[in-house]
Order: sequence, then C-alpha cells, then structure tokens
Amino acid sequence: MSTTEIAYLSVKALTKYIKRKFDADPHLRQVYVRGELSNVKIHTSGHIYFTLKDDSSKIAGVMFATNARSVAFKPENGMTVLIRGEVNVFEIAGNYQLYANDMQPDGVGALFVAFEQLKEKLRHEGLFRIETKKKLPAFPKTIGLVTATTGAAIRDVLTTLNRRFPLAKVIVFPTLVQGRGSAPSIVQSIQRANQYNEIDVLIVGRGGGSIEDLWAFNDEIVARAIYESEIPIISAVGHETDTTIADYVADVRAATPTAAAELSVPNQLEISRHIIQLEQSIQTKTLHLVQLAKEKVDRLQGATVMTQPERLYRPFIERHAYLQQKLESSITRQIERKKEQFLFLKSRLDQQQPLKTVAEANTRVDQLTHRLNEVKMFKLREEQQRFVSTLRTLEVLNPLQVMGRGFGIVYKKGHVVEQITSIKEGDVLSVTLKDGTISAKVLEVSKGKEE
Repeated sequence: MSTTEIAYLSVKALTKYIKRKFDADPHLRQVYVRGELSNVKIHTSGHIYFTLKDDSSKIAGVMFATNARSVAFKPENGMTVLIRGEVNVFEIAGNYQLYANDMQPDGVGALFVAFEQLKEKLRHEGLFRIETKKKLPAFPKTIGLVTATTGAAIRDVLTTLNRRFPLAKVIVFPTLVQGRGSAPSIVQSIQRANQYNEIDVLIVGRGGGSIEDLWAFNDEIVARAIYESEIPIISAVGHETDTTIADYVADVRAATPTAAAELSVPNQLEISRHIIQLEQSIQTKTLHLVQLAKEKVDRLQGATVMTQPERLYRPFIERHAYLQQKLESSITRQIERKKEQFLFLKSRLDQQQPLKTVAEANTRVDQLTHRLNEVKMFKLREEQQRFVSTLRTLEVLNPLQVMGRGFGIVYKKGHVVEQITSIKEGDVLSVTLKDGTISAKVLEVSKGKEE
C-alpha cells in the first residue's frame, strides 16, 4: 500500500479516539489512588493542581473548585493523600490526568489536619498569647451567653448562674452552633454582644458532640471574632476532652458549659462564708486593737508626765528664768556701757564747743587789734617825728632860706653855674635873688682858690 492510499488521522481525532476509550472504561470512571502530593498549586479560582506520585510513577492531577471547597485541610507538598476521582484525557495537552472529586489525608482525618494547620497559623499570628488574655471581672453585673436556645447546655448554664450568683443579669444571644452557617452565626452573636456595652463577661459554647458537630468552633472567623472581642470570653465547647480553636483563643477555657458558668461568677455561698469570716476577722482585730488602745491609754495615764505634769514643763520654766536673768544682765551691761560712752562723748563735746572757741578767738582778735593799734600809733608817732625832722632838715636846706641871707643863684642859659670855669668874659648870666632876678654881663673872670 502506498502512502497516498493510507488515511492519516489528525492529532485532535487521535486524541478524541483515545478519550473515548478512557470514557468507555468503567474502571477509570471512579478510581481510588494513594500517593504523595507534589507541585501543589492552589489557583485564585480555587482549583487545585498537583502531581500524585509514588516511588516509580507519577500522574498529573486537578481538583476543580467545586470539589476543592469541601476539602477541610490545605493540601501541601509531601503530604500522602487518598484521592477518589476519575482518569481521563486532557485534550489540549494530549495527556491523561487524574480528576479528583475527594481528597483525604492518609493516616489522619482531614478535619484533624485542618485543625492543626489553622492552630499553627493562628499561633504564629499571636492569637494564643497569654499576655493578650483579658481578666474576668470578680463580680460581673451582666453575663452574655452565646449558644443555642435549645439543648441541655443553656439550661445547665442558667441553672448554675442562678444558683451561684442570682444578682447577675443574663442576656442570651440565640446562636446556631452546629451545621452550615453556624460559624457566621457565632461571629454575629459575639459582635452583637460587644455592641451592648453593658456585658461584663461572655460565655461562648455548646454541649458535647462529635468533632463534626463542634467544628464551627474550629472555624477561623470564629477564632478571630473571639480574639477581637472587647468583652472577656469564656469558651465552653463540648466536654472536657474536646479542644477547639476557640478554646485556644478565648481568654479562659472551661471544660464544659457548666464549668464556664462557675468560672464567670462567684459562688454566693462562698461569698457569704467569706463575708462571715471577714466579719469575724474584723471583730477579732477590732477587739484586739481596742484592747491595745486601752492598754496604751492606761500606760499613758500612769506615766509620770500625766501624774506630775509640772515635771513636764519644769525644765522649760527653769530655762526661761535663766534666760530672763541672763537677758536682764546683758541689758544692764549694755546700758552701763552706753552711758559711759555718752559721758565720754559729752565731755569731748563740751571741750570742743564752737561758741567757746569763737569767744576765745574773739578775745584773741581783740588782743591782736589792741596790739596792732598800739603799733600803728607808735609807727604813726615815729613817722610824724621823722617827718618833722625831715621837714626841719628841708627847711634848713631850702635855698630860699639861704638866699634870704643874701645869696643868689647864677644861671647861664637856663643852667645853674656851678664852676667858674664854665663862665667866660662876655657871657650874659641870670642871677636869682630872694625877691627877684637880674641879668648881668661878665666883665672879668678871676679864678679863686679851691676850698
């Protein structure tokens, strides 16, 4: 047969032929496979893509979002799982793969795996830290109860609260605590309780049941609602052996709902007994204090100070007298010293009186004036005598007096002629006599002997 006579198939036709073979095989429509997960990818659409492998083989797998939402745990690489599904052909890629409808962890239940995964996640975020736990009030006035309104749990809680502390007001928030929608119902009730602004403590829980019945208290939104609550929360879920995520997040975990009621309020009987004990203790201590006070009063009344009070202030009186005497002596000495200083100063003042000094000065002035007058008169008389003497001498020396005796004064050309040598014959001379002047002409000059 030549190649032109052979009918070639397209890839698509071949793939569809193979797919019909897979569809027709009843053993591939529902298979149960155990294997290890690898290459796990959880798409944002919710589809889970993975590879399932063992020691010698592997097969690609996918779980679409409609089935993936029912998986209680988060598939991770290395996890051994049990898968129920079918094997078929992925036409686009031309390979076969496992289409998973259900997936369970191998060895442990899916819920347990989901529980551990969520617990580890919230622990890592710090929702279980002790330091974030709120303290329960000692005497709550109002208690909130988040639980179902039917069942034994709410009856047990109400009975216990009424028996232990009937003064507390109880507000019940009817809540769906099991099945679909239970987790949002619990969250809504916790949020409503926080909006009341009068609830002191909140009990969140339900009675016992299977892990599936209690599963709402393992939901992440319930855990976060408990953590964000401003009211202290007591978790009371199932029995003592049941532990949920809510128990880890709550401020206080109670083994049962009844135990939660006991933890939330004090016991009135214990309070009464405590009050009675306090009353007795106060009475005993008061009597003891009164007795001590009485003994103290007796001691004080018998003290010397009380029996002889003057002894209490006698030292002060003595000291007062001593100080008073000392003060008086000091004042007396001061007065005497000041008096002496006054007399001394007064004596100096008397000695240095300015009026006396002025009087003495005036006397001195008078004496000096008298002496000056005497000297002045003496000088005057002396000068007068000297004047008279001089006057007499002048009178003796007066030329007029000489001319009165017959003498005259010869002038030549206005000058007195004192020497005969200054005259020569023919000179015209003037001769002044006592009573007039004459003019004369020298006829002859004769020199006489010099005396």
